[in-house]
Parts: sequence; structure tokens; C-alpha cells
Amino acid sequence: MLPLGNRHFSHKEQCEEDLTRYVDILTAKLGKGSSEEETLHTLFNDQACDFIPLSRDLVHRLLWRYKDDWKSALGVFRWASSRPSFRHSSESYDMMVDILGRMKVMEKLRDLLEEMREGGLVNMNTVAKAMRRFVGAGQWVDAVRIFDDLQALGLEKNTESMNLLLDTLCKEKFVQQAREIFLELKQHIAPNAHTFNIFIHGWCKICRVDEAHWTIQEMKGYGFHPCVISYSTLIQCYCQEGNFSRVYELLDEMQAQGCSANVITYTSIMCALGKAKKFEEALKVPERMRSSGCRPDTLFFNSLIHTLGRAGRLDDAADVFKVEMPKAGVSPNTSTYNSMISMFCYHAQEKRALEILKEMENSGGCKPDAQTYHPLIKSCFRSGKIDGVLSEILNDMINKQHLSLDLSTYTLLIHGLCREDRCNWAFSLFEEMIDQDIIPRYRTCRLLLDEVKQKNMYQAAEKIEDLMKKLHVWF
Repeated sequence: MLPLGNRHFSHKEQCEEDLTRYVDILTAKLGKGSSEEETLHTLFNDQACDFIPLSRDLVHRLLWRYKDDWKSALGVFRWASSRPSFRHSSESYDMMVDILGRMKVMEKLRDLLEEMREGGLVNMNTVAKAMRRFVGAGQWVDAVRIFDDLQALGLEKNTESMNLLLDTLCKEKFVQQAREIFLELKQHIAPNAHTFNIFIHGWCKICRVDEAHWTIQEMKGYGFHPCVISYSTLIQCYCQEGNFSRVYELLDEMQAQGCSANVITYTSIMCALGKAKKFEEALKVPERMRSSGCRPDTLFFNSLIHTLGRAGRLDDAADVFKVEMPKAGVSPNTSTYNSMISMFCYHAQEKRALEILKEMENSGGCKPDAQTYHPLIKSCFRSGKIDGVLSEILNDMINKQHLSLDLSTYTLLIHGLCREDRCNWAFSLFEEMIDQDIIPRYRTCRLLLDEVKQKNMYQAAEKIEDLMKKLHVWF
């Protein structure tokens, strides 16, 4: 007899398997791209659907499956609502709010919000999602209306909800509108330090750094001290402008104010200097950071490795990876290994790249992902090692690491094979994509079509042209 713990685990596994099967059955019946009415018609008129036990978990999974197809998602949502003794959770409503908002179906979103309001299902999570989606669609006035109606929804107008509105507006660059709203609200709702940091970030986002500095002064007037977030936002803005003299002035000001820069600040500065090809200056940042007592983290080391690689200092990058990171007690992550592999491949040192890949596979802590293999695939095309090495890499990726080829990987392979006059292989990968419901980019279709026509592959050309017509309709 199985121990109780194992029986419970087996029951959970069975439930998981059943849920997956039910989702697959329903999605197979619905297909993709149906209208809301067609989805409802299919679900209402198929007796097999009546015998599927409906649960909130099942609804959540279906909504997730149709997160990019609002018509099918809404049809599923309405079908579930109609089932006897079933009530949607507030989480399901919030998922539907997010789907409609992301697809910019704003009238349907308004109807759903009204339905939620009548059922008392609106919470701050709903408000946050709805505000973000309205502002993202350029309809910021609707987001303000939601805030104005908070009390009617049983929610509170306070500093937290005000900051939510201001942050949503500022992130979508409606900073001036946010400022005008704040001037009205501050008479009734007290701001906090976060309120001013929202505006500092907003002004910097639209490159109005003078207003960001003025906001810091206003912040001080309210009795709040600018923190590392306040200063780091300004520093990132100056980094983007390439104004590094102001970056160093702000670092000195932070130190004078007793507000030490953190590892995120230093990482941003080093990355910006590297991007500007100021490599010697960038490589002085780690020393400045050490002298301030700030400890590096994995992201900082990843950025340092990338900067050293761009500067052509491969052995120094390898030393950071093999010596400095272990010495600092910082473990590499997948991005660390990927940076090392990409660096060695870029400098045509494939043997060292493969050594890093083997080390990654044996590390126990990090598993390769699709991005791990992209530099190695590019190296194969550059060196012309297609039949042997490329096949081995793909075999390792699929059969050893159990990774599925994604859109980026298929695109990389098809484009590379077309350039190498291997369009038979490229077309077989194209068919594989279609079979897995991965839609190729239009330019990939165009490139492959030109190649197969040159080879007189008429059936292949016809199949590609059919898909291109559908892509034109969809997009």
C-alpha cells in the first residue's frame, strides 16, 4: 500500500493530467480565431463539453491558452458563466480584463468592468490592470474616471491608489497630465516619497531632466530625502544622453548626502559606458564600486564580462568568470554562461565556447536555453560547418537538453540555410514550424519563397504563398 503522502501526490498528478486533457479537448474543438458567438455556439452544441467538469483552474488555463485571442477567450468566459452552479472568481475576471485591454477591445472591457462593479468583484488588482490597459490604449481619461469612481466601488482614495494612477500615467509618458492631476489631488491626499520618485522617473522617461531635478527639490520641501532610486533614475537618464560628466557629479552628490550608490546604479553606468565604446572608462567602474564598499552581484559580473568581451579582452573576461566570481561568492546564472559562449563565438573561438557549454551542462545549477545555442549556430554558418557540427548542436539542443525550437531559432536556421543554398533543409524546418503552430515572420516567408522558386520547388512555393496570404490577412 502506498504511503499517504505518495497517494496524495498521485492524486495531484491525476488532477493535473485531467486538467491538461480537458484543456486540449476544448481547444481542439474551438480552434483559433473564432468569434465570441461561434465559440459559444460550439461549446453549447457539443454534448462532450457538457460532461467536462468545470472548475476555476480549468477556466484559468483556458483563458491563459487564449490570452492572444480575445474572441475565443470571451466566448469561453461566457460559456463558463452560463453553466449551472458555476461562478467566476475575481482572478478570472481580472484575467479577462487583462486580455481585453491588451487586445485594445475597450468597449468590451468597459462592459466587463460594469458587470464586475454590479457583482462587487472590483478590487485594486482589477483597478491596476484596467488603468494600465486604458492608458496603454491612449485613453488616459478613462483611467482617471476609474480612480474618481473608487469610493463608489467600495475602494479607498488614498496615497497608494493615487500613486497607482500617477505611476500608470507616467509610465506611458502622460507625465504632464499626471502632474496636473497631482496638483488637484495633493490638497486632499498626502504624497509620500514614492509619489515624487514616480515623477522623477516620468520626467526622465520623456527626457525632461530639468523637471526631474525640480521634483527632487519639491520632494525635499515636503520633508522627504531623495534615495538611491531617485538619484539612480537621474543617472540612467544622463547615461542615455551620454552625459557622463553629470553622472560622476551625481555620484559625488550621492556620497556627500550619505546616500550610497547601489550595485544597480554601478551596473547601469558600466553598461552605458560600454555601449558608448568608452571601454577603459567602463572598466574603472568596478574599482570605484569596490572602494565604496558596494558588493557586486551576478548581473554586475554579467555586464562586466560583456563589456570585456566587447573590448576584446577575452582572457580578462574568462578570469572574471573563473576567478573573481567564485572569490566574491557570486554564482553564475544562465545569462553568465550565455555571455561567455557568445563572446567566444563572436571572436571565432568556438572550441572555448563549447568548453563553456560543457561546463554549463555539468554545473548542476544552470541549464542551457535556446539563446545558449544561437551564437554556436551562427558560428556554424560563418565557418560553413553545416552538415556535421550544426546537426550535432541541434541534436544536443533537442534530444539532450529537451529544448523546443522557438520562433527565433527557426528564423535563424532558415535564414542561415537559405544563405548557404540549403533550401530543402530550410523548407523542412518551415513545415515543422507550421505543424507546431509557430507562425514564421513575413520576411522569412519571402526569403524562403525566393529560394525555392529558384530551385523550381513548385509545391513548396505554393505552400509558402498560401501562408503569406493568410499572414497578410491577419496582420
